[in-house]
Amino acid sequence: MHKVFITAKRIFTIPALRQRIITTLGLLLVFRLGAFIVLPGINPYKITEKAKGILGLLDTFLGGAFSNVSIFALGVMPYISASIAVQLLTIAIPYFQKLQREGQSGRRTLDKLTKVLTVVFAVIQSATYIGATVSDELLLISRPLFLVGSLFVLPAGTMACVWIGDRITDRGIGNGTSMLIMIGIVSSLPGAFF
Repeated sequence: MHKVFITAKRIFTIPALRQRIITTLGLLLVFRLGAFIVLPGINPYKITEKAKGILGLLDTFLGGAFSNVSIFALGVMPYISASIAVQLLTIAIPYFQKLQREGQSGRRTLDKLTKVLTVVFAVIQSATYIGATVSDELLLISRPLFLVGSLFVLPAGTMACVWIGDRITDRGIGNGTSMLIMIGIVSSLPGAFF
């Protein structure tokens, strides 16, 4: 046990590693705070019901953001869907296979395509999410106004999550998208124990 503390102490003596750890923790904190910011037009005091079944599993991956009707309610799930779609395109269509073989420039093009598809998937999933989970009794404003606003806020929240994941990958520790999913699951553990 003593060796663990010595190793942990050594980790924080290396400035570059310390900076990466602090950056990762700060970005994860921003992600967790976003899970508690309720969508504009929702009465936060009326949100009582937690998601059940498959939606409950999704809520676990998102650290409660789904049932909190938060700005990060979709998390990185549209990005994961878009990544899978682009991977399937690289298998099925020769043009995308060629892009994949082009090296760094091809990967950048595929990454841009993934981000565009993420926005498209986020808009579709936002409309589905609002229709399936947000009842009229939760709203403080008219439903059409809420729908229009949410179709901007939820995809923006998804892209903010993707941006946070990219920053963790570039300047932090580990794969950012995986870290966001992991922190969502870990944050749900205390409630699961109770």
